[in-house]
Amino acid sequence: LLNINVGGKLFQIAYKVLAQYPITRLGKLALYTDPVKKLQLCDDYLVQKNEYFFDRDPSIFHYIFHFYRSGVLWVMDEMCPSNFVEEIEYWGIHLKYSQRCCRILFEEKQDELNEYLKIEKELEAELEPLESGAQFDGKFLGRFRKMVWNLIENPYSSVPAKIIAVMSSFFVLISIVGMTLSTVEEMKNKTGKMWMEQMEMICAIFFTSEYLMRLISSSSFKNFLRAAFNAIDLVAILPFYIQLLFENLDDGDMQYHEELHKVENVSKLGKVLKLIKLMRIFRILKLARHSTGLRAFSFTMRQCYQQVCCLLLFIAMGVFTFSALIHSVEHDVPGTDFTSIPYAWWWAAVSLSTVGYGDTVPDTILGRMVAFVCISFGIILNGMPISILYNKFSDYYAKLKAHEMSQ
Repeated sequence: LLNINVGGKLFQIAYKVLAQYPITRLGKLALYTDPVKKLQLCDDYLVQKNEYFFDRDPSIFHYIFHFYRSGVLWVMDEMCPSNFVEEIEYWGIHLKYSQRCCRILFEEKQDELNEYLKIEKELEAELEPLESGAQFDGKFLGRFRKMVWNLIENPYSSVPAKIIAVMSSFFVLISIVGMTLSTVEEMKNKTGKMWMEQMEMICAIFFTSEYLMRLISSSSFKNFLRAAFNAIDLVAILPFYIQLLFENLDDGDMQYHEELHKVENVSKLGKVLKLIKLMRIFRILKLARHSTGLRAFSFTMRQCYQQVCCLLLFIAMGVFTFSALIHSVEHDVPGTDFTSIPYAWWWAAVSLSTVGYGDTVPDTILGRMVAFVCISFGIILNGMPISILYNKFSDYYAKLKAHEMSQ
């Protein structure tokens, strides 16, 4: 018998039993005749008792001991998958020696644990700042840049930092309100236009100052440009300066300016300016920098992109299928709106979403039956992913809040 001491508990296994598994650690220990090689396989050897000592978990070794006696590896539900895999790898035993049913359940549990750990890591990375205070040590104006970084990036570092975070959100809201009011007919007079321009200038100055402070305090220019939030900040301030550039392209040449003004009103330049002004709507994404809810929503969409893509695929299949069906039963009706399958796409889309504008409706009994099946399919289709997305969103939101509080 081979005397094995695992974590203070003594086990005895016959040499001939261990020799049946020569690639395992204990099988090698039983077959080796060189004492030096034997000592390399264990943590210690007690000469007086002829015991090989292993500093491992004795509770899991009970399953290893049972494996050598029966040839079957037990896998219990209450065991930690990571710890169990680490232990059996140490002893050189493969999971294939376990029963197939136990192995399938264990692998599912292992995948769930790995997925859970992956999500936890990504959630922590979601709140992890791109820079850390230690990165400023030994750099040019490191102390000053660290102070600016804490002021802009860490709202919980001081009262002024919290005030700046609140001001940032306030100016975003003011900018969106100003952009909205600028489209109101009553605000297009000279006085209203002047107020809107002044408000836009103040917001642009604040956003530019905020962006420059982030740029100055960044310890790595490359990481600064790669950050998504910094790209959003840049998109938020660029439209103001591009619009300013177009409007003041050449003030000295009045004739050229008049021609440019005409082109702006009647050609593509006017459309470009409208598109540039519309880009200001992306400023609302700046709220995600200090909003846990928006971060949780974005994280949910990234984690559930497969389910969302699958839902969009089902919707597309439904639109094509029911538009073809409704066209086939309605195209002969005089004055019908279902003159072709592409014209029926809109009806199928609003019916699948259960919105039902009523602008296009079937007239025949057969067409109404197709519409009923389409609406029923839309209810079932829309009801499937909602609970999954909501549960994951609430779970991620709670975890992000917990990580925020711990930090």
